[in-house]
Amino acid sequence: MPRSVRLRPWQKTALALLEASDQPDFLAVATPGAGKTTFALTASLQQLARPDGPRRLVVVAPTAHLKRQWAEAAAAFGLHLDPAWSPGAGALPGDMHGIVTTYQQVATSAPALARLTRDAMVVFDEIHHAGDDRAWGQSVRTAFEGARRRLALSGTPFRSDTRAIPFVRYELDEARPDYEYGYGEALRDGRVVRAVYFPRTNGHMEWSAPDGSLHAATFDDPLDQARANQRLRTALSLEGDWLPTVLRAAHDRLGEIRRTQPDAGGLVIATDQDHARAIGDALAWRFGVRPTVATSDDAGASDRIAAFARSDAPWLVAVRMVSEGVDIPRLRVGVYATTTTTELFFRQAVGRFVRWTPGVRQQRSYLFIPDDPRLRARAFQIAEVRRHTLRRETANRPEPDPAELDPLTEPPADGEDQLSLWSVISAVATDTDTHAAEDETAREMRLESEEPEDESLTIPLPTLDLAVGRAGGDEGGDGAGGPLLTRSQQKRRLRDANAEMARALATKTGWPHAKVNAELNRVTGVKRVTEATVPQLEKRLAYAERWFGGFRS
Repeated sequence: MPRSVRLRPWQKTALALLEASDQPDFLAVATPGAGKTTFALTASLQQLARPDGPRRLVVVAPTAHLKRQWAEAAAAFGLHLDPAWSPGAGALPGDMHGIVTTYQQVATSAPALARLTRDAMVVFDEIHHAGDDRAWGQSVRTAFEGARRRLALSGTPFRSDTRAIPFVRYELDEARPDYEYGYGEALRDGRVVRAVYFPRTNGHMEWSAPDGSLHAATFDDPLDQARANQRLRTALSLEGDWLPTVLRAAHDRLGEIRRTQPDAGGLVIATDQDHARAIGDALAWRFGVRPTVATSDDAGASDRIAAFARSDAPWLVAVRMVSEGVDIPRLRVGVYATTTTTELFFRQAVGRFVRWTPGVRQQRSYLFIPDDPRLRARAFQIAEVRRHTLRRETANRPEPDPAELDPLTEPPADGEDQLSLWSVISAVATDTDTHAAEDETAREMRLESEEPEDESLTIPLPTLDLAVGRAGGDEGGDGAGGPLLTRSQQKRRLRDANAEMARALATKTGWPHAKVNAELNRVTGVKRVTEATVPQLEKRLAYAERWFGGFRS
């Protein structure tokens, strides 16, 4: 574990505010890519190290994949979190600092979590998800109202709508953060986030509506919400030429970037699982590149995303699994091929491309979008912040009013019976506005070359004492120079090895598996395997191996 961490200025300021606050709740809103995870783990480590501080850490993440990502990030800080926790697992083992769970799991396990989180530190990743379902919000309150400290994180300012989120203060329906750090501020600071550009492509679409009527329109033609949604769905269908044309432009741009950053990657955000698989086939057929496709119905999706993040493979195709929080810094090119047009989702998608990579020059990212008026407005708001930040001028200019830029709201999703009647006739890409803005290059390069000079941003990290086994040391390892293992990953390997030895012993002794496991637990002092520490699992495995070896002698 590193004994110190170098914080960004915003992280140190927010950390000081959190430390000085005597309130149990703290909300930090920071732009994607700014380093919310580092901030939260530093804060958690300091809180747990205090004599009167919380006794354990619980992180609540939006998705199952992010549970694993949080556990791996925490391990680098010497914090050992179990992403596979379940209510039936028993007590938290003595060599674990806490768990990572999801909002969905909270809804089904609130009473068990309430017992676990009494006097705990809780980190809510993307807290606005607690308002996705009415039952989720109530479960969050039930599960965590007894926690000692609650740190809520969000990458996007959010409203209450009709479901106020527990532990968040509101003013006029807007969540009131205790600290806020925006995209413009991050660009001005330099070496925090990338400048993102939005090549947008118009087109001429023809389709048959669910009522049987025929329609033809470009993205410049005014349409009501239902027809606008059908037009966008037509453009994004692989039955027409619009999407293949945009995929070609994005693939070419990624090829240019990979000449100077060979591991640069691209992401296509698809509409649904079938759409994602079809896009994967199209990329393979048209460009000779077999992309990584990750959909929520695939049990190995999280492993596939993690493998893509570590690789130099060019393309990843996903639906919503990579829309928020997933950290793949090498993503430089994206294609927005989903019919979801809400501001929150769009900003979350943009956040996948802003993460800074040290040592890489001219880190522009590009998100190719349909020239749909709703998406054009979303992109314009972000681009205005970018242009205003990178310009060599000091005059303050008001940011655009989202209400004026985007009068349209998200239309209700078409029902399946309606979609079965909708069909594509044709979709042809026309002009593309690349928003090159080459005049921003000089300012952008200067920001990229700036190095932080304030040594006071480096702070020491406390060390928490827990039992540590010999399998991989404090951080774990695979013993072959591969990626480091978290403590929960070490335990999974040890439990698998214990289970294999128990099966072998049952065969040799003729005992039932339950009797073999009970004997191994008795001899090694293990109450339940799920509650065992790494040293206890190692001791249990060693005894089982000696027992089995006695049959061969």
